[in-house]
Amino acid sequence: MEPVNDPHLYSNRYRVTHLIARGGMAMVYRAQDELLNRAVALKILYPELSADPTFVERFRREAQAAANLSHPNIVPVFDWGEDDGTYFIVMELIEGTSLAEVLRDSSTVTPSRSAQIIAQVAAALGYAHRSGVVHRDVKPGNILITRDGQVKVTDFGIAQAVASEDHLAEAGSVMGTAAYFSPEQAEGAAVDGRSDVYSLGVVLYEMLVGRPPFVGATPLEVSSQHVHSVVPPLSEFSSAVPHDLEAIVMEALAKSPSQRYQTSDEFRADLLRFTEGQPVHATLRDVAFFGADATRAVPITSGADRTQAVPVMTGPRQDVRRRRRGGAVLPIALAIVLIAAAAAVGLLLNNKAKVTTMPDLVGQTIGNATQTLVNDGLLIGKTTLVASNKPSGTVIATTPLSGANVKSGQAVELKVSLGQTTTPVTIPDTTGMSIGDAESTLQKLGLAFKVNSTSTVPPTGATPDTVLSQSPSGGTKGKTGDTVILFVLAPGAKYPVPDVALMTSNQAASTLGQAGLTVAPTVQRQCSNSVPTGNVVKTNPAAGTPVAAGTAIALITSSGVCQVVVPNVIGDTQSAANSALTAQGLVAAFTTADTTLCTPAQNGQVVSQSAPGGSSVPYNTTIDLAVCQGFSNVGSG
Repeated sequence: MEPVNDPHLYSNRYRVTHLIARGGMAMVYRAQDELLNRAVALKILYPELSADPTFVERFRREAQAAANLSHPNIVPVFDWGEDDGTYFIVMELIEGTSLAEVLRDSSTVTPSRSAQIIAQVAAALGYAHRSGVVHRDVKPGNILITRDGQVKVTDFGIAQAVASEDHLAEAGSVMGTAAYFSPEQAEGAAVDGRSDVYSLGVVLYEMLVGRPPFVGATPLEVSSQHVHSVVPPLSEFSSAVPHDLEAIVMEALAKSPSQRYQTSDEFRADLLRFTEGQPVHATLRDVAFFGADATRAVPITSGADRTQAVPVMTGPRQDVRRRRRGGAVLPIALAIVLIAAAAAVGLLLNNKAKVTTMPDLVGQTIGNATQTLVNDGLLIGKTTLVASNKPSGTVIATTPLSGANVKSGQAVELKVSLGQTTTPVTIPDTTGMSIGDAESTLQKLGLAFKVNSTSTVPPTGATPDTVLSQSPSGGTKGKTGDTVILFVLAPGAKYPVPDVALMTSNQAASTLGQAGLTVAPTVQRQCSNSVPTGNVVKTNPAAGTPVAAGTAIALITSSGVCQVVVPNVIGDTQSAANSALTAQGLVAAFTTADTTLCTPAQNGQVVSQSAPGGSSVPYNTTIDLAVCQGFSNVGSG
């Protein structure tokens, strides 16, 4: 970071101190929030762009998209605004470095560490996708690593709600960073979370071998390769990449979105399996064919890794047929392919377009089941290999079920046993954990997971990205491979504002941020007799009030003790005077009055007080009271 010459104060609150980085649309500064007395990152749109309503709209949308995302692996947005025609976003200041700096000069990261980092990014993207937001600019420069190793994703500058239209890029071009484009993004087609999966696969590829899969002289050339060229095998550049991790990368880099991991959560789950030494799912499926015509490196230009508008690509994609990699399932899979082909030939020779009854194939070997289908004029359709306690290679289920009416030529789906590959396990209780921690806990036990949204908030409250409940419940007996459904707060659902009373402003801002809420820019002040000066008295909305994620919560802090009115206690007994002052939050200090001020009738009564009745003094002020003592009580007896 370099110090700035002009420490400008934005919106009378944020004073810039150091320049952190220059991006495609804005400059990022370290700044001091003088209201909450904390360091923040200030992203300021370039002056020449602030005059362009299109860029201002994109900048505004970045703030809104990111402010609604609350996840441990996403850089939180605190505020955004405008100062004399300059637009800015206020974000958490991350003390650390970007992945781009780590990879500078073609450096690589170890396979294990690469998988760990990308798994954290996938967790952040999975949360964003479940909230309806696609990042669309996943690249090393937007991945930050804190000093303690936590990964944070930033710069949702091109992110948009999945269902919304994007009219901000010029006609015939698409916004993004060419080196990390997905094929569909390069073509200007609609994108979803699987596009981010592809871009993250490019990042992982670069971490492992020191360069992205496609490089070129211009951004247009690079984006063209994403659409038309075969992905070079990682082994072409490094022999140190484990086969399982290479399979994961190639699964993420499939040209067709339907052949990739369908969610970032699936991608993350396979990465965690790799880090824990478990078999990865990518090796059980097809991976991209490594053709001899793989694209070779050409000189790299700086433009390919910058966010910018790039002309859309046209023409057919070079989707290649994919082969299977090794593993225990290869013999069964190969048998299915060969038998399916034989069944198709048999059908062509014996197709009478007749209606028949679906035979019972459960328990048969795949060979016998195929012969039965051929004899009945049926085809093998989708075949799924699953772990079970049935003998390997036998059919354990069919669709349609046995006994149903089927027509010759109809495809039958089969589930074929891989054999006994499971072990008993007690399902852990993940309620109250973050999604990331819950998924890691389940993965370590060999359990799968599925995240479902719910609008039902339990009595104990809820926060975004936290497990509210699960099915099956914790303590249930299960087996490895079982799926645990995790229920999290649905986007837009309301949940209670946490109680931050008595906290400092920084503590309250952190607590609210962790709960998916933001702090309103204006802090109100109120006297308090119980809260130290500067600490939070209450919030608006009040603690416990249901609000949606991203709501700005106003902090009402203590300005010090309140002023109270001193009661007139002259003539009261010592006991009565003490009660009157205590009721007002004042402290009574009694002394014996000068006898010259007293008469026998005033014995035991207050004859003077240090603060006159009706005056105002701070709460808990001590009031000196003089009481007549030692006179006989006239008239008694």
